[in-house]
Amino acid sequence: QVQLVESGGGLVQAGGSLRLSCAASGSIFSINAMGWYRQAPGKQRELVASITNGGSTNYADSVKGRFTISRDNAKNTVYLQMNSLKPEDTAVYYCNARRVYGLGYLNDWGQGTQVTVSS
Repeated sequence: QVQLVESGGGLVQAGGSLRLSCAASGSIFSINAMGWYRQAPGKQRELVASITNGGSTNYADSVKGRFTISRDNAKNTVYLQMNSLKPEDTAVYYCNARRVYGLGYLNDWGQGTQVTVSS
């Protein structure tokens, strides 16, 4: 199992920036990708950005050009730099670790961190 601890959420005005951090511990050797998801009230959880062990990244169209995902392998930490924030970015942001398990994958989740963007 992988434990994920997020930090960095908060309240920011539209146009501002925040950086989220997610520190992983436990069976980190089995992780092959990490990412950030978000869930706004009344909506489904959606992928925001992901990064593989090889460094390949993927972004939701709504955040391309504004958000950047990165990782520090020495610290077992993944970051989400969020710039030019919009009110529609308001959500609980969850860190995700996808790890190899047998012939498939398992997902581990952090507890979530609230991001609120005021207009």
